[in-house]
Amino acid sequence: MKSDIQIARETQLKNITEIAKSIDLPQDELIHYGKYMAKVPINLIDEEKVKKSNLIVVTAITATKAGIGKTTVSIGLALGLNKIGKKAVIALREPSLGPVFGMKGGATGGGYSQILPMENINLHFTGDFHAITTAHNTISALLDNYIFRYRGDNGIKKVLWRRVMDVNDRSLRHIITGLGDGNGIVQESGFDITVASEIMAILCLSESEDDLYRRIENILLGYRQDGSPFTVKELGIAGSIVVLLKDALNPNLVQSTENTAAFLHGGPFANIAHGCNSILATKMAMTYGDYVLTEAGFGADLGAEKFFNIKCRKTGIRPKLSVIVATSQGLKMHGGISLDKIKEPNVEGFIKGLDNLNKHLDNLANFGQSTVVAFNKYAFDTDEEIDAIKSFCKKKGVPFAINEAYVKGGEGAVELAKIVVDAIENNPSKDLIFTYNDEDDIETKATKIATQIYGAKNIIFGKEALKKLKLIRNTDLEKMPVCMAKTQYSFSADPTRYGVPKDFTLEINDLVINQGSEFIVAIAGEMMRMPGLPADPQAKRIDIKNGIIEGLS
Repeated sequence: MKSDIQIARETQLKNITEIAKSIDLPQDELIHYGKYMAKVPINLIDEEKVKKSNLIVVTAITATKAGIGKTTVSIGLALGLNKIGKKAVIALREPSLGPVFGMKGGATGGGYSQILPMENINLHFTGDFHAITTAHNTISALLDNYIFRYRGDNGIKKVLWRRVMDVNDRSLRHIITGLGDGNGIVQESGFDITVASEIMAILCLSESEDDLYRRIENILLGYRQDGSPFTVKELGIAGSIVVLLKDALNPNLVQSTENTAAFLHGGPFANIAHGCNSILATKMAMTYGDYVLTEAGFGADLGAEKFFNIKCRKTGIRPKLSVIVATSQGLKMHGGISLDKIKEPNVEGFIKGLDNLNKHLDNLANFGQSTVVAFNKYAFDTDEEIDAIKSFCKKKGVPFAINEAYVKGGEGAVELAKIVVDAIENNPSKDLIFTYNDEDDIETKATKIATQIYGAKNIIFGKEALKKLKLIRNTDLEKMPVCMAKTQYSFSADPTRYGVPKDFTLEINDLVINQGSEFIVAIAGEMMRMPGLPADPQAKRIDIKNGIIEGLS
């Protein structure tokens, strides 16, 4: 089969005005970024239409290094829905440059189920991530200037705000700034990856320019000598930061390999942030689509949990259906089969791995979700393995369909599309049931996630986390949701514990107070907010010759 980039290059793209016309979006409102990309002003969101749209969230079993193909299924399902005459629109996250040049590669789907133009989207796109990086680091510079200029009796004692960049670079996780005469105050600092920036989360949860401004003002930067909090509002620079983000606030309109409209906007990772595209892009898609496909990052224990407990809680949107993606490779890894043997037939390991799928299905049911299982089919999958998961789903009472959109495009997702429509029409999700209440304290919220979603026997807080709990206790911060930062490869904080780990304790090493995005990040295990590069990074395979890019995937 052809490579992703070959398929993308051979696809006949339509002018973005035609894509807008296909979903009845006013073409003269588009803010063009060339022929095939545009931004759409947020004033076009219609809340009444949003209420009538059928939102479908696509999630997955616990991630493995073999990949699951959740984005490919999300896109393919939209293509399949359009094949059967439904008006489907896609709402997804933007890729981060760190993984593109690091281990994971691009994030625009694959095969004949892609979002295009993939080269632009996987690289600089419309500049949203650059705007977020610049806005974040502008705050850092202005904060350091304030500390340097105002070293009075009640100066800043503790700085919480770090720096960001959209590159995987382990050497910048912990640094010292201000070295040398006249170069500021010597202090510890460090870099996170841009997708872990609080400004990324703020952009994705803001519902208007005013809301963005309010959230930026509320960002907690540190504490003064007397213990009082110091925020962006006290720096007096919120207006400048919003100016840097004014264009980035508008969702991006692009298209699929079959010219389906797609809104790509924002990109927080689910293992270090809340893992959802922007609420503005979701609502824009719901304004113009009868069926909207959105995605929750990594497995359902991370992405879907945060989609429900943070995004849905804060914005009032409610999905009509959850689709959970599984693959034979992923199930075999969770069944104890090593990475080098997962393409070989192994029904015993496959069936054992179904425990992982079962745990996720139970979790989704506890959220009140009606669920469909989508099996992302590969050429090496056996009939015996497929019969095993079909039988499992039948006994579980969960609809099941095979997805072959990677090799067949929308035609390969028609079966899945029909089952999804039937589920929405005859058994839509009930009222959303949250894992915890707003009134629960932070310890209780984290404990409920750990025990009810992950299956931990208990939870403990490390020294740094306990210090933060003291700062949070008896303040309005207690009312905020908890955003877990942990490995995507396990229900536990140990990435080597596949399947459904038993009798484990989840340790929270630290808490990050995201006062602007209005959630508390709980860091579990050895979780890095700045990834490193692998021994064989994707960057070694990316090249350009005669203006043609190769190696992106």
